[in-house]
Amino acid sequence: MTWLITKYLITAAIVVAVSEIAKRSDKLGALIVALPIVTILVMVWLYIEKQPMEKIANHAWYTFWYVVPTLPMFLIFPMLLQKFSFWFSLLISAVITVICFWLLVLVVKNFGIDLLP
Repeated sequence: MTWLITKYLITAAIVVAVSEIAKRSDKLGALIVALPIVTILVMVWLYIEKQPMEKIANHAWYTFWYVVPTLPMFLIFPMLLQKFSFWFSLLISAVITVICFWLLVLVVKNFGIDLLP
């Protein structure tokens, strides 16, 4: 139980620290968030918890493919935000991300990559 609490505290501290940095510097906050901090943390936690290397490798592999359809959101959201409210812009961006994900699933399936659980 202590280990689980430690994981939560470290992970939460990083998220809070980055959000505080983003308040002060848009560019530095975005740079830090663009780094795969959560993915790195997950891989570290999996390694420390003695998960098989194949599981850690699979995590990195699927993370790559799941990040690709999120990228358009980062271009669309700022444009929507100029015309609509924050929550509506976020909702539309999320819907577009889901559509991009499903399109990617269809495309990569032709290459033997199955992204659905």
